[in-house]
Amino acid sequence: MLTEVAKDVLTHQSALLRNNSVVVRGPAGALLVDAGTCGAEMSCLAGDLRELALPVAAGFSTHPDWDHVLWHADLGDAPRYGTARCAARMRELRSEPGWQAGVTEGLPPEIADDVPLDRFGLVTGLPAGTARIPWTGPTVRLIEHPAHSPGHAALLVEDHGVLAAGDMLSDVFVPMLDDFTGANDPVEEYLTGLRLLEDVADDVDVLVPGHGSVARGTGAVRARIDLDRAYLYALREGRTPDDPRIGPSAEPGWEWVSDIHEGQAARVARSEGGRG
Repeated sequence: MLTEVAKDVLTHQSALLRNNSVVVRGPAGALLVDAGTCGAEMSCLAGDLRELALPVAAGFSTHPDWDHVLWHADLGDAPRYGTARCAARMRELRSEPGWQAGVTEGLPPEIADDVPLDRFGLVTGLPAGTARIPWTGPTVRLIEHPAHSPGHAALLVEDHGVLAAGDMLSDVFVPMLDDFTGANDPVEEYLTGLRLLEDVADDVDVLVPGHGSVARGTGAVRARIDLDRAYLYALREGRTPDDPRIGPSAEPGWEWVSDIHEGQAARVARSEGGRG
């Protein structure tokens, strides 16, 4: 299940949504970023780590979406981190009556029976301004930004040039915007996130998006940033994006991403009309 993408950095990709889990090898165990989606896959991942003599020393959730805050008992009881906003959102959700039923209702039906919720969202928030993941392995820089969802962060494994981007820079998903609340500008927030990732692009040899395929080399990383930025500009200007992830050029089986785009285009148009 595990694929080495750089020295001391391995990935596992889920079957349904191509979620990428990232494993960073340290002297006393592994940092596990975005543990996975299905119980069976997470249990298998735990077995693979045991075979490598890599206990999980720490976990990290890049943001508070359901498919990035799951955990499995087989992975152990290591501390699990996220940004302060990510952890706060999880505390808020878990305090709601019947939250498990609400989460289950939003799961893809294909995997709903195999998504363990007992450790869902049990994330410790790192103080605002935290620059590094607190663990004993390679230096992992935390890049918090406002794109996609509150409390989103990317991680840069500095010594090995690997960027775990969370739900950004995917080759199968277009940029997915945060909710429009009337008090925010999700398009501009996403552009801000892209600028922060662009600031470290020259230090990145391997990009691991939250969903989709790995990109290698600074040129490929910048190409993904440029593609996402062009998509957002088209949304804001009311144009149909020339984007290979939607429309007739979408990968077979992923045509439904066009529905995500259509919904976002309508919301942006309503928002821009309200501002006018």
